[in-house]
Amino acid sequence: MKTIKFVSNDRSQFTVALRKNVNNYFKENQLSTKGNTSLAVKIAVMLSIYIVPFILILTVSMPGWLIFPLSVIMGVGMAGVGMSVMHDAAHGSSSNKKWLNKCLSNTIYLIGGSAFTWNLQHNVKHHTFTNIQGYDEDIHTKAVIRLSNQAPLKKFHRYQYIYAFFFYTLMTIAKLGNDFKQLSDYNNTGLTRQQNAKPKLEFFKLVMFKLSYMFLYLGLPMLLSGFSWWLVILGFLAMHLTGGFIMAIIFQMAHIAEEANQPALNMDGNIDNEWAIHELLTTVNFSRNNRLLGWYIGGLNFQIEHHLFPNICHVHYRKISFIVEQTAKDFGLRYNLQPTFYQAVVSHTRMLKSLGRQAA
Repeated sequence: MKTIKFVSNDRSQFTVALRKNVNNYFKENQLSTKGNTSLAVKIAVMLSIYIVPFILILTVSMPGWLIFPLSVIMGVGMAGVGMSVMHDAAHGSSSNKKWLNKCLSNTIYLIGGSAFTWNLQHNVKHHTFTNIQGYDEDIHTKAVIRLSNQAPLKKFHRYQYIYAFFFYTLMTIAKLGNDFKQLSDYNNTGLTRQQNAKPKLEFFKLVMFKLSYMFLYLGLPMLLSGFSWWLVILGFLAMHLTGGFIMAIIFQMAHIAEEANQPALNMDGNIDNEWAIHELLTTVNFSRNNRLLGWYIGGLNFQIEHHLFPNICHVHYRKISFIVEQTAKDFGLRYNLQPTFYQAVVSHTRMLKSLGRQAA
């Protein structure tokens, strides 16, 4: 795949000014850009929401129907671990200690994912080429959901603004198998070797991690709990449907929205903008003042700040969002912000409807 460039000198001082303003905030307040005590507390809470119900399922005798509320709670915890624990650590922003970031980022294996494929899909491709068709896998067509204005349009896409939300529940279930296809693609294109990794070894590790995950969350409950095997499977599905829907809707609202650009490559195969401005215009924040939501979803309602400063922990995003917004205004740039969660969902739904009816 051809490497694309971000070419524009019109507002080349924006990046310099933005970094200076944000760096000054941390210097003046004598703050670390990494996590703090509040992050440590959150990590403990999220892991507890996920793990404690599972321990209860394994060790406590209870009526069969209780597996469903416990599994739903696990799904809430699963999403919390993915968004508030793993995500920052995978970017190296949870701590100054590399080993700690590595340990926390590996919690992705607890929720059925793969640290290696996630790093390539999310950190390398999505963060570098946000909302660019053919480069950002997050806007690739997902089964029957068209997410890019440059992707082929089918007749059934006309109704995707209705059925898409059902398919969002399948996000983590699909990921259990999709990791194999992703890794195969990365191996075949040479991307795995570019990361100084060995394709065969990564495939072996992926198989072992997936088998271990399935044994832990399906095998152990069947062996140790008093639940029937079919109840265990239904509980497993309830957990994934809950966690998958939460993570899918949160991630989608940041980039698949009316306000988020999906720029096409120019005649030279590049993007006519500098990278920082590209990130600003392809990303949307929402619910700035909803502290509880922001706490639970790991600051992913401040995706503009996350994309511009992935090395800064999310506990700082709300404060620096005002700095980023003002700097954007100083340079005459749009700062995409939906005031509420509801408005963000409406904007995302309208974008799905538009993408389902407009050809490339």
